[in-house]
Amino acid sequence: MKQELEEKYTRYEIARILGARSLQLAMDAPVLLKFSKEELDELNFDVLRIAEKELDAEVLPITVKRPLPKKSEKEIKKLSDEEVREKLELKAEKEKKELEKLEIKKKELEASEEKDIAEQGEIMEIANPTDEEDVTEEEVVKVEA
Repeated sequence: MKQELEEKYTRYEIARILGARSLQLAMDAPVLLKFSKEELDELNFDVLRIAEKELDAEVLPITVKRPLPKKSEKEIKKLSDEEVREKLELKAEKEKKELEKLEIKKKELEASEEKDIAEQGEIMEIANPTDEEDVTEEEVVKVEA
């Protein structure tokens, strides 16, 4: 019987039901099952045990309300494979266009930066090995010192 209860209720719900019913019995609520004197003596007039017996017999007028997820009134449409493909292709095209725009902006920015650098005269000429042959090691030591 215990397994059937555990399938129907969680252990927390069982504890709550037993606690509530035993409190009712302690406050002189009528017992919902017929017990003989011997059975009551065996239970030692324990309200928790009486509540357990009533729960096992499923005579308790206690209901459990579990919160469920809220239903949305919006219907969800199932997309066909073709619609999914079309949406994916549109998304891919948008991403491609955005990448192209970014590339164009990047090239424009690089060109404007090069133009600014050329105007300011910050570009240095590349050194040729022939230019370095004229300098001797003694001159390099003097410059470093």
